Amino acid sequence: MNDASEVLEQPAVTADLVADYLAEHPDFFSQYTHLLEKLYVPHQRGTAVSLVERQTSLLRERNQQLHGHLSELIDAARYNDVQFEKTKRMVLALLEAWTLDDVAVAIEESLCRDFYGDETVLLLFSERSLESNSVRTLARAEDSLVQPLIETNLPSCGQLSEAMNRFLFQERSVKVQSAAVVPLVKGDTLGLLAIGSHDPNYFQSSQGTLFLSYVGEVLSRVICRILQEQDR
Repeated sequence: MNDASEVLEQPAVTADLVADYLAEHPDFFSQYTHLLEKLYVPHQRGTAVSLVERQTSLLRERNQQLHGHLSELIDAARYNDVQFEKTKRMVLALLEAWTLDDVAVAIEESLCRDFYGDETVLLLFSERSLESNSVRTLARAEDSLVQPLIETNLPSCGQLSEAMNRFLFQERSVKVQSAAVVPLVKGDTLGLLAIGSHDPNYFQSSQGTLFLSYVGEVLSRVICRILQEQDR
């Protein structure tokens, strides 16, 4: 009776138990290779393939996925290398600038040639006329329209209001469909850098602004140095 009751109490072998056992003993089929000839895994099209063929197919799919990820990483690295070289050229040009006109030329050449902007505006806040033909000056009492752009101290991207667009880009505003505006801050707010594009989707509110912040920091330091030299 005891032997019979023990047999009855043994758990039934289920698919889950078999699966758990195989997971814990991945070398099982290396000891029972003859079973591989009898095992089949249904194919998506309804045909049957051996377990080895199915494993080979899975490994091939994983290899293709890894190859795709590797290609994406390589493309990203190449893109970053190109961006770094463009940024380096711009920073070196700014470091060699001795006047505000030099700064304006360096910014326009870099942002329009290398970074595909269509219009650039360098606007500085000053109560006096600055020694420049390429930089606009604005008294702080007249900055109410762009005050929302200044208060954040962070770059803004997207489509500007018609009034703000016209204020920044003036006669060129008709062509500007999207823009990035970067506050220039060095202790105090020095001004704004505005970059306009004829493409309405070139600058979008959802895009990252890390590069623009970096440009603003470098430009702010260069402009602050030039203004201090002009005051001497």
